[in-house]
Amino acid sequence: MELAHDRRGSGPPLVLLHGIGHHRHGWLPVLDLLAERHDVIAVDLPGHGDSPPLPYGTPYNVETLGRAVREFWTGLGLSRPHVAGNSLGGYIALDLASSADVRTAVALSPAGFWSRIEYAYARAVLRLLRLGVRADGLPALAAGTDEGKALAMGLLVARPGRLPGAAVRAAAEALRDCAGFEETLDSLAWVAPPAPPKVPVTIAWGERDRLLPRRQAVRAARWAGQRALLLRGCGHLPMSDDPELVARVILERCGDPR
Repeated sequence: MELAHDRRGSGPPLVLLHGIGHHRHGWLPVLDLLAERHDVIAVDLPGHGDSPPLPYGTPYNVETLGRAVREFWTGLGLSRPHVAGNSLGGYIALDLASSADVRTAVALSPAGFWSRIEYAYARAVLRLLRLGVRADGLPALAAGTDEGKALAMGLLVARPGRLPGAAVRAAAEALRDCAGFEETLDSLAWVAPPAPPKVPVTIAWGERDRLLPRRQAVRAARWAGQRALLLRGCGHLPMSDDPELVARVILERCGDPR
């Protein structure tokens, strides 16, 4: 499947996966840092950003989205790239590590390690955010002031006031226009942690994650058989809060220490 993507740098291939309702541009703060050591491909999942939706009749879930990403990089001539993902993308990265389709996987606040109550909370928050950005003119309004940025992004980043207005507007529009959003979100209610990984994996969690609270990191770390890294001062989208820290974690865990 052909997917919208940005590609830059050279070296071992590294595929970046975003979360539900987000887009590849969420990785922009770290893209150039990672491209110093890797051939970096930031991709829009099917039905997200600029990518086309899944074929008619194909359900939206972690399996179909992961399969589409795997087919995409195979089409680029890649075999077993490194992969890093955030939220839903983090779960997909770990799932790919369970089938040894990647060399290594880094998951930033991955989905799927929640309790039933925590999932219900995350689902309600995401639906509320999407309802807000679907109001006429609200994405532009939210991007224009620090108060608007806090309202639109405060549950996702630790320092929303630092975000460029254009990035807030683009994120709001990506959430508003996401095809398959509800179906993907509902499918996550039945997601269990992936099978044990067959390749090296790293779990990292934003210290100030308000969407998937950091206590979920304990469960994810137990699944991975290791300690989770705590990203100080970061929220659910740590790439925006501390690009240097996130890039350093990914590069070190992909075998390319800075």
